[in-house]
Amino acid sequence: MDQPVNTITLADLRAKVGQELGASSWLTVDQSMIDRFAGVTQDRQFIHIDPARAAATPFGGTIAHGFLTLSLLSHFAQQVLPRLEGLVMSINYGFDRVRFVAPVRSGARIRGVFKLEQLEVQASGRLQMRQDVTVEIDGETKPAISATWLSLLVPGPGTL
Repeated sequence: MDQPVNTITLADLRAKVGQELGASSWLTVDQSMIDRFAGVTQDRQFIHIDPARAAATPFGGTIAHGFLTLSLLSHFAQQVLPRLEGLVMSINYGFDRVRFVAPVRSGARIRGVFKLEQLEVQASGRLQMRQDVTVEIDGETKPAISATWLSLLVPGPGTL
């Protein structure tokens, strides 16, 4: 499993609001990955798993499921996002916005780019982190995904 890039204090994380936190390494989304995702999710639409039929579409071949691309955000985040000192756990809270902007063709390379938009202390003592996330496709002008991702950070005693 990928490890966070570094450990950061709450004060330093707050200072990064409005800034890009970084970009992950590139990951190739190959047909084998797409086929495995289709099997797990039972989404076997031909555009994802039948190269011959998909070749006759405007995409010219198979494309990754949008939800496959979205699910890779956790992998990308592990490479980029700093770990908050004293963090007990982080929880995926959801998305305010997700747009599947461009298809990811089989064999394409993608990466996640993260920008910290907001960090807010909640009454529960948790922190809510709002990030703008873009999944870029190598060599393409349009991204695969543009999203606003919410996470809850559960700090240990004395962290806040």
